[in-house]
Amino acid sequence: MKRLACLALACVLMLGLCARAENWYEVFVRSYRDFDGDGLGDLQGLLDKLDYIEDMGWRGLWLMPVMPSPSYHKYDVTDYRAVDPEYGTLDDMIALTAACHERGIRLIVDMPVNHTSTLHPWFAAACDALRAGDARGKYVDYYNFRREGGAGYTPLAGTDWYYEERFQGGGMPDLNLDNPAVMAEIRRIFDFWLNEVGVDGFRLDAVTSYFTGDAKRNVALLSELKTMAEALKPGSFLVGECWANLNTIAAYYESGVDSFFLFPSAQAEGFIAASMRARKNPAEKFAAGYQKVLDAIPEGYLTPFLCNHDTGRTVGLVQGRSNPEAVKFAQGLLGTLNGGVFTYYGDEVGLTGSGEDPNKRLAMPWDDGEMTLQPPGTTSVEYPYPTVKTQLEDPDSILNYVRAVNAARLAHPAISEGKNTFLLAEGDICLMRRELAGETCLIAVNFSKKAARAFELEPCALAADLEAGGEAATLENTDGGATLLLPPCGIAVLTCEN
Repeated sequence: MKRLACLALACVLMLGLCARAENWYEVFVRSYRDFDGDGLGDLQGLLDKLDYIEDMGWRGLWLMPVMPSPSYHKYDVTDYRAVDPEYGTLDDMIALTAACHERGIRLIVDMPVNHTSTLHPWFAAACDALRAGDARGKYVDYYNFRREGGAGYTPLAGTDWYYEERFQGGGMPDLNLDNPAVMAEIRRIFDFWLNEVGVDGFRLDAVTSYFTGDAKRNVALLSELKTMAEALKPGSFLVGECWANLNTIAAYYESGVDSFFLFPSAQAEGFIAASMRARKNPAEKFAAGYQKVLDAIPEGYLTPFLCNHDTGRTVGLVQGRSNPEAVKFAQGLLGTLNGGVFTYYGDEVGLTGSGEDPNKRLAMPWDDGEMTLQPPGTTSVEYPYPTVKTQLEDPDSILNYVRAVNAARLAHPAISEGKNTFLLAEGDICLMRRELAGETCLIAVNFSKKAARAFELEPCALAADLEAGGEAATLENTDGGATLLLPPCGIAVLTCEN
């Protein structure tokens, strides 16, 4: 076990100091790939699909929680330094980490330290102490108990005590993050995953709920967590779930945490979907939304996304059940953004899902009949697009479009890392410039769903033609200039001489 962890660490050091990536992939292990035949996804199944993940162009992998838990989603942890037997063994996890690093893929795991399960031994011991009349038991101060009820507090059966539980009904009591003993436990947990398992960092769950309603204390705690991770393993990557408006997200960057998910790009209210719905001047709407982000977070590493395990799927937010061009175009627009973009598993094949949480976490359709069981509580199952196997064989599929977007970002680091300048955002057309260490890229976007649009450019070369509807872009260079003709819902990446 230790030997594999050392190999994983060596691979990380070869990858570079900071475990960032251009393209990230979120996976719910339970619904991804069943290897042992019990109907549930597992770590061996994920390991079996790493070649697929690498070929698709994802260089970062985020796993929803893999620790032991009584729930199907596993955000209520009972042991932070173990792997849930449903998913496999600790050796499986270490082998997966090492295999990711061999392929140049960074791996982060979900880390919910806001709360535990009610079945965690800490909570069980605290409850036993209170029921025995011992309010000073060792683990009582690991949680927030009080005599009065109120919003966010749940009664402890058999006592006159209440415990804080902001996610009420889920069996997830909040930890007392003011307690140095709890922070010492978190340090041991971080050390275990970063150094014994070898992962590259963490997705920090529910960071606005560490101290509910107190952003200043949340930011201070996040700063402590970043310092802790950096001391344990330099270059550890932390990305936080700050589900809030842009100004709040920007303020959380003061913590020093590497990134926070860019909710203003996501869901139906995000500037990507909003620009696609706009009846007039969609390019201006897109540019205005994106520029607000760049102005609010001028130096921070952005992590944009369209959907995740808590939100409705991309197909639904762009009304794409029978419109693959819209699904592709949304993925293409996401791919034009700076930072490390996150794709939720199954979005590459047009998975659907909305409403109840299990509906958003459906089984990955690898081939006809080859998928896991659906999550418990699922009320709607719909697969409007073909399986992975079928889409791999179709050059015009959503899957191959996503692969082309990822490939363009890998081939041209200026897209993800370069400074953005809007050269044009008018009506249907948008033109952006990215510059990075001697590379200059132009990104041209035609928001029109029906008509081709012409761009007058400086002399350049067509590096990537991300056409969503089957028509190719054309570029004609003339003396001193160039003309690009983009088809409807077309995106082109062009390279220019500096």
